[in-house]
Amino acid sequence: MIEPYAAVDLIRQKRDGGSLATEAIDWLISRYTSGYVGDEQMAAMAMAIFLNGMDRREILDLTTAMINSGERLDYSQLGRPTADKHSTGGVGDKITLPLMPLVASFGVAVPQLSGRGLGHTGGTLDKLESIPGWRADLGNEEMYRQLQELGGVICAAGAELAPADKKLYALRDITGTVEAIPLIASSIMSKKIAEGTGALVLDVKYGSGAFMRDLEKARELANTMVALGSDAGLNISALLTNMNVPLGLTIGNANEVRESVEVLAGGGPADVVELTCELAREMLALAGQPDVDVEAHLKGGQAMDVWRATVVAQGGDPDAKLPVAPESHEVRADRDGVLVSQDAYQFGVAAWRLGAGRARKQDPVVHSAGIDLAVKPGATIKAGDLLWTLHAEDASRFAGALESLSGAWEIADPGTVFEGAPLIAERITAK
Repeated sequence: MIEPYAAVDLIRQKRDGGSLATEAIDWLISRYTSGYVGDEQMAAMAMAIFLNGMDRREILDLTTAMINSGERLDYSQLGRPTADKHSTGGVGDKITLPLMPLVASFGVAVPQLSGRGLGHTGGTLDKLESIPGWRADLGNEEMYRQLQELGGVICAAGAELAPADKKLYALRDITGTVEAIPLIASSIMSKKIAEGTGALVLDVKYGSGAFMRDLEKARELANTMVALGSDAGLNISALLTNMNVPLGLTIGNANEVRESVEVLAGGGPADVVELTCELAREMLALAGQPDVDVEAHLKGGQAMDVWRATVVAQGGDPDAKLPVAPESHEVRADRDGVLVSQDAYQFGVAAWRLGAGRARKQDPVVHSAGIDLAVKPGATIKAGDLLWTLHAEDASRFAGALESLSGAWEIADPGTVFEGAPLIAERITAK
């Protein structure tokens, strides 16, 4: 068979600022998935895209080609609307855990296919695996049955969901092209569209602990993904949210599960509750249920009921004791004043050094490791007050974590007026 295209010609075309035809993109992704186009050629293409970008049609074609490389799930026979959320990741971001059962408690099915953490950002599946017996790997039939019976599921994506993205994602990670917005957007949206949800809300984070530090870049990414979803027929919107400060009072795995359960019990930190409720309202509105009282389902226990049922369904014990680290180290204030900064990235790296994260995908995580925050920016501090507690299985990890936290916070003079940025910067909808 004579191939209709040559990879080197397409690379030159994109290198020189040209636009790739739909059929050319289909061919490239199909042949890359099968191994005909090699990693070295796709690496060159990824760099050409990084340098020259793609237009809206090209990004949609790339996303569609990656979807078509594998299976596409279908929930049309569920008899209820479906809605999902995707976060671009951050420090202390445990929102999926209370959000899924909260939205599901209103009768909207939530097929939440999640991932694991890498580097300074945590992974939803790592957090949930702190629960004894809980398992992430479900077959499609099992996932469908749980959605039908309980309304929600959090699990790992199957190997057949957008396999082209898995190959390309790994390649981007080692070729300096991770930040290319067309490649980020098509990676995220190919999986979410293939997942089969009818409505999708994107939590696109910006700030020191986010993938996109710059607000303008985060806005560009959000607009690109919302356009992709809209073009693919999804009801979709995005919230731009602040990740300059860790979310909530816990960073790690088991301790983030504890905090999530507090939220489901009607308590928890104000910022976690605010973002959970705002995302829930957004998901429910896109699924056809506007103006619902989501706070009432946290206070009334309906969301907790769904949480417990889904944990049990996936082999976990919702009443089991979560892992507790044998070693801890307290950090206390050396002066009076007002806490005015708390760098999310540095706290994320510190938690990673304690064992809460992984440097490589195959590395294990220590579920009990992490950081519990006693205060957040805006708090009035007295000398000697507890600021945060580090947890690890091995006390030798504290030195590296404390090094990461050097300069990570600031206590200003007593009486300083603190004006924090809003948690949610803006809402983006399809144009």
